[in-house]
Formats: sequence, structure tokens, C-alpha cells
Amino acid sequence: MLVAATSYGSIIRPLQFLIFVIVALFFAIVLRVVIQEIRSPDEVASSSRRRRSSVSLTFVEPEERAREKIEVGESLVVGRSADCDLALDDTYLSSRHARFTTDNGDLIVEDLGSTNGTYVNQELVKERTIVSRGDIIQIGGVIFEVSR
Repeated sequence: MLVAATSYGSIIRPLQFLIFVIVALFFAIVLRVVIQEIRSPDEVASSSRRRRSSVSLTFVEPEERAREKIEVGESLVVGRSADCDLALDDTYLSSRHARFTTDNGDLIVEDLGSTNGTYVNQELVKERTIVSRGDIIQIGGVIFEVSR
């Protein structure tokens, strides 16, 4: 009889612990859902905008600036002119070549009438274009990758 009691306890105790963990996880998930439901829609929208608003461009070329990140705020104008937010010394860039803007967390690129054009994933940009993480943008001889 002593062997049976020991065996029974060695099986039941781990099962009790496992059931306790599952119940605790269930209540944690329920609590999280309840908290999200209680939050107002304005709070949810503003927190998702804050989370998505951190958009940056990572240099791929020129090689000397590779992996350097440029944060994009509300607007970023790229070109050769010193008046641009990001002035680059590249003979293939126009003085005001392209503009990046953010709108509700989306990154948008538009060509500003440049001579050599702006390309997203090797396609010429003809109008304001939403770009996503991982997209490759070429402006003159400069190549960026969109990152967050």
C-alpha cells in the first residue's frame, strides 16, 4: 500500500501544478483583454500611432555610409542643396530630389521633379507612394532600405 500512495502523489502533484499554471495563464489573458476593452478608442489609436511612428531609412550605398540610419520625422527632404533636411554630395541628385513624409505611421515617398527620378524596388515613382519595411529606395546614386 505504501508504494501505491507514493506513486499516486508523484503523478497528482505535477498534474495539479500544471493545471494551476494553465488557470493562471487563462486569467492573465482574460485580464489583458478586459484592460484593452476598457481603454478608450482614442487611447488605442494614439498608442498604435506612437508605436508605428518610428520610421527610418538605412543607407545601403554609398559604401562609406552603409548601415547608417536616418530617422524620418514628419517630413524629410533629400537632395544636394544645403537647404535639404538630408543634403548629400551626389552628382546624380537634384538640388531637391525627393521628400519622405509620415502619415499615421505610414512612410510615403514622392519625387520632387528630379532629373534622374526616384525608384522604389527598381520601379519609377510617379506619385506619392507608400513604402514598407524592407523596401529599397534609390535616389540618384544613393540607396536606402526602409526600416523601423
